[in-house]
Amino acid sequence: MNTGNLGILAGIVISLGFFMMIFAIIYLYKRERMAMIERGMDPRAYKPQSAPYQNLKWGLLLIGSGIGLFLAFVLSHGVFRDMDDEVFFLYLSLIAIFGGAGLFLSYRIEKKEVLDREEARLEK
Repeated sequence: MNTGNLGILAGIVISLGFFMMIFAIIYLYKRERMAMIERGMDPRAYKPQSAPYQNLKWGLLLIGSGIGLFLAFVLSHGVFRDMDDEVFFLYLSLIAIFGGAGLFLSYRIEKKEVLDREEARLEK
């Protein structure tokens, strides 16, 4: 199979996959609403639960990933100049480490806020 036919086949498969994904999302959304109506629930009153610390979590994750990316850049251009092949893994590992540290920090902040709120509620 030559590359021209492979490109055409890839375009067809990607287009069909995209169409099937959109169709499935809409179908499942409608099916969920019909199931709610059958059970006597009002689908308009349904609101997903809010996540009050979602912005904090994403912010700390992105800040941690950015610090990891910056540190990997500095290390790859300063300390590891001769190791061109292994620098990719340095980038991945530092992004993962600092991103995880950001998520852990987010967890600690959320836990502290929840415990403080419970203590204030119990004192009343």
